[in-house]
Amino acid sequence: MAEDTALDVLRRVFGYDSFRGDQREVIDHVVEGGDALVLMPTGGGKSLCYQIPAIVRDGVGVVVSPLIALMQDQVDALRALGVRAGFLNSTLDPDERRLVEADVAAGRIDLLYLAPEALRTEPVLRLLARSRIGLFAIDEAHCVAQWGHDFRPDYLALSVLSERWPGVPRIALTATATPRTRAEIAERLHLTEPRARHFVSDFDRPNITYRIVPKKDPRRQLLTLLRSEHEGDAGIVYCLSRASVERTAEFLTANGVAALAYHAGLDAGTRARHQSRFLREDGLVMVATIAFGMGIDKPDVRFVAHLDLPKSVEGYYQETGRAGRDGLAATAWLTYGLQDVVQQRRLIESSPGEAAHRRTQAAHLDAMLALCETVGCRRRFLLDYFGSPAAPCGTCDTCLSPPTTWDGTVAAQKLLSTVYRLRHERHQSFGVGHCLDIVLGRGTEKVVRFGHDRLSVFGVGTELPEATWRAVVRQLLAQGLLAVQGEHGTLALTEASGTVLWQHREVPLRQDSTPARSTGSARSGRRTSGREQDGARSADLPPEAQKRFEALRAWRTSVAKEQGVPPYVVFHDATLRQIAADPPATLTEVAAVNGVGETKLAKYGTQVLEVLEALATSGAKDDT
Repeated sequence: MAEDTALDVLRRVFGYDSFRGDQREVIDHVVEGGDALVLMPTGGGKSLCYQIPAIVRDGVGVVVSPLIALMQDQVDALRALGVRAGFLNSTLDPDERRLVEADVAAGRIDLLYLAPEALRTEPVLRLLARSRIGLFAIDEAHCVAQWGHDFRPDYLALSVLSERWPGVPRIALTATATPRTRAEIAERLHLTEPRARHFVSDFDRPNITYRIVPKKDPRRQLLTLLRSEHEGDAGIVYCLSRASVERTAEFLTANGVAALAYHAGLDAGTRARHQSRFLREDGLVMVATIAFGMGIDKPDVRFVAHLDLPKSVEGYYQETGRAGRDGLAATAWLTYGLQDVVQQRRLIESSPGEAAHRRTQAAHLDAMLALCETVGCRRRFLLDYFGSPAAPCGTCDTCLSPPTTWDGTVAAQKLLSTVYRLRHERHQSFGVGHCLDIVLGRGTEKVVRFGHDRLSVFGVGTELPEATWRAVVRQLLAQGLLAVQGEHGTLALTEASGTVLWQHREVPLRQDSTPARSTGSARSGRRTSGREQDGARSADLPPEAQKRFEALRAWRTSVAKEQGVPPYVVFHDATLRQIAADPPATLTEVAAVNGVGETKLAKYGTQVLEVLEALATSGAKDDT
């Protein structure tokens, strides 16, 4: 039966005893020739949903991926498992390309990776036309949705697959899609029900702790986080601008943190070197714009930090999902402040294109602001956003240290009144700084121009400190009670402002505070799943097991360097931790470890036993 064959491949090739979540149902459906749309969180095992059917079915599995820079690593990882895999992209020279094409035509490749634009070229279409195709997999399928956060026009051409190869099963996969985006993906790729089955997994990543803190000195705040909780850990730091990426990487390096920069302004060679180092070395921090990260398979990223506000919840969730792919505890940390809101609102206001596009951008930003300002559980907010309702998690910052609210109605009225009177009495509009100077009654040069005698009618906010007023502005912007207009980001009223000024609408505001420190679900006391508990226990190894783990990591690093591949291609941390916690004594026992398939057992099994034996012998000598 197909399902027995799929399970055999899972065990023999990938080294796992059982499927997770919806994997088995998806795989069986595609193996039998069905089309599928799969929504599964990052780290949830999406790749197996097309890799196993591609191995089981006759013909080559064609994987459409937008990530030319990562195809080599993806293919290396499959080849390390004994899977026949290849790719076609612009990095190949003519001889290499001809070899891959010959293997595809002869049926000697199980998985072929292509960029979406390749399917618009005649040479590739002719190659596929004379080859036996087992399936088409469309990875990062949200790129086809114009409503989504990462639209790519080349993905629109993928509708040709169902027209030119109507009998070949297609599977589209993504980790980030709201119900609306999901519907758009299905329509554009001709994967509507009942023709195709839709599989929507639980979006929860229970090993990730979500924290959002008020922005004060973001680089210093980041450094404090790394020194207190993530010393020596691999992580990703996202910044909005290239200049901020450079400054942050320099700051971290100057303070003893091994950090690299990545953004579109660097030449292609530098970007490739930095990406390769991040994937192949332990404990590096990549500081990047959102140009970096999609498709990164590095499993041991322990934190993802945002120094600027992401543009959408989808983008934020996808970026944070790059942490903790190995199932062990990880942190998603964001610092957020007033200037983030002003800047994002101004960018939307001044962006080119149709009004509908700006409305879409504004809707994405509104949802992101709501996540930042929520007084409820952040994880619950995220899961609700993706149509997967959940109870409070007990591990995010708002669960561990519930924020308080205060009645900000009077403060809101004072601020909105200032903006109104400036516009209607003086025909002027100011940005945040000057409006707060007026509210606080400070005689700055621009304010003094209007005359001190009239400042008394505006200087009404001295009972609150400036930091609180800045929080008031931020939250009014987030709630749509205040707007940002023009290139200079001046404040303006909205239609909803009148409900506060003249209709006595109450305005509850969140009290900014410093959230309690959290180090992940494994230590919070929240009830966890069996898989979480296993991961948590392996993360806290006893001293002797920790020595074995470090010895195994050193061996893995050496092997990876010899082979020119990232260390996780040899073995994931989770596999090494399991070996360290319960050291095997025979090859049969090594084979029983998760992540050890037949090929890796043959390649590395004896070496693993030798590492353990050498360490045990060394320990015995030390004892004597």
